Amino acid sequence: MPTILFEIKDNIAYITFNRPGKMNAINREMALLFQEKLDHCQTDKSIRCVYISGVDKSFCAGQDLSEVIEPDGKSINKILREQFNPIVWKIRTLEKPVVGAINGVAAGAGANLALACDVVVASESAYFVQAFSKIGLVPDTGGTYILPRFIGWQRASALMMLADKISASEAERMGMLYKVFSDATFDLESKKIAEKLSAMPTRSLAMIKHALNFSVSNTFEQQLKIEDIYQQRAIETHDYKEGVQAFMEKRKPDFIGE
Repeated sequence: MPTILFEIKDNIAYITFNRPGKMNAINREMALLFQEKLDHCQTDKSIRCVYISGVDKSFCAGQDLSEVIEPDGKSINKILREQFNPIVWKIRTLEKPVVGAINGVAAGAGANLALACDVVVASESAYFVQAFSKIGLVPDTGGTYILPRFIGWQRASALMMLADKISASEAERMGMLYKVFSDATFDLESKKIAEKLSAMPTRSLAMIKHALNFSVSNTFEQQLKIEDIYQQRAIETHDYKEGVQAFMEKRKPDFIGE
């Protein structure tokens, strides 16, 4: 079985981690295939939203440590540079909205990979663990950058040092994710979000994503200039014109992602 399941349906690319016996922990084969699928999502114009989840009761348990301790295994630094850093960078620069559908455990790099998605939702039985300190490592995959900005320095520091297990509902309360759904309705409700995003003006969503990326390091003045630049680009799109026309005609807009 492939380590990544990939399906395109109704303009949505479904990427599913598929190593159920390993809690969907990522090995090199899986990481490189994941990057390949993200690249495909970037270039395929028919794809207007990406939905990432895992099989069984796990989202992703991070790096497969059995691969690291093999006699000829790659170093952690090489794994980061060739596997996890490119993955999280591709997610953050992908010009399509990315839904992180957290259906179970999201631990270590898997937790930080989840947080890098644009809209993060979780099932009520899912949980997050910054597991790095349990084995004497430092959080990676962008975690030290993203998590403090979501929940504040003190909470991020505590979660990373203590490696506490955080329930989906607590993660929602902290601001780590958008919504929690019951296990029974999670699949349906999370896919509804992807379906809604796929029908929206894709280029506008991409510019929102880029503007947010800039906002974490820009001054207020710099960010106003970024908004100005992207607003001008948005005005030039087909979907802006369609959106205004639909508003004036009091009808539902038909966006095409251009």
